[in-house]
Amino acid sequence: MKTPRPHDDRITVIQRELFDEKKSKAQRYAELVIGKPGLWALLSYELVTLLCWGVPGALGLFLRSKLYPLLLGSCGRGVAFGTGVVLRHPHKIHLADNVVVDDGCCLDAKGQDNAGIRIGRGVFLGRNTILSCKNGDIVIEDEANIGFNTEIFSASRVRVGKKVLIAAYTYLVGGDHLYDRVDIPVLDQGRTAAGIDIGDHVWLGAHVVVTDGSRVGRDAIVGAGAVVVGEIPEFAIAVGTPAKVVRDRRA
Repeated sequence: MKTPRPHDDRITVIQRELFDEKKSKAQRYAELVIGKPGLWALLSYELVTLLCWGVPGALGLFLRSKLYPLLLGSCGRGVAFGTGVVLRHPHKIHLADNVVVDDGCCLDAKGQDNAGIRIGRGVFLGRNTILSCKNGDIVIEDEANIGFNTEIFSASRVRVGKKVLIAAYTYLVGGDHLYDRVDIPVLDQGRTAAGIDIGDHVWLGAHVVVTDGSRVGRDAIVGAGAVVVGEIPEFAIAVGTPAKVVRDRRA
């Protein structure tokens, strides 16, 4: 009989906090969105988002470039934030120089003891991209280009290497549901996470899914619509569901 995988309680604690009836709505909001105790943290977050979250045009870009860094753990020079950008647990979000965060993106670094989100120099996050942590970490290294409507989820550690190209609608799933038992719903069986590593110079085509525990070697290409399960070697071209290597780029 297969040994059941262990449940990681650090992942599901976030959901328990959301529905904790012993806490007021204000407490739950502060814990899940702001992530820091104290009235000043709440007021500063609310004031910044009120003043500039949805302001269009050049004025909005200017206001967000000045005000959003006040909430972040660190922010480099020349960072641009589009309209409707959502920041959660912003003190655990670190942006290097010349990062572009397009309209409608969500950077969610929530967790009780995680490091959060770290984005390197010259990274582009396309419109409606979601970076979502549940007590996990997301690292995006220098000059990576993330296409619109991409989601990167981490309940452990997800790394995207330097100059990686990720096309639209791609999903990096850095966590998994347990499903070993059949007597209770999957929703009640807990979570596990092994992390994901995308090597430097990789190209992931549109609608690619990378499952938890997978590794994609440097300079590899994964074709559109593929599902990565396990490891893709360096310089490989892989396609299909699950993704299979069809040739080596160096051949």
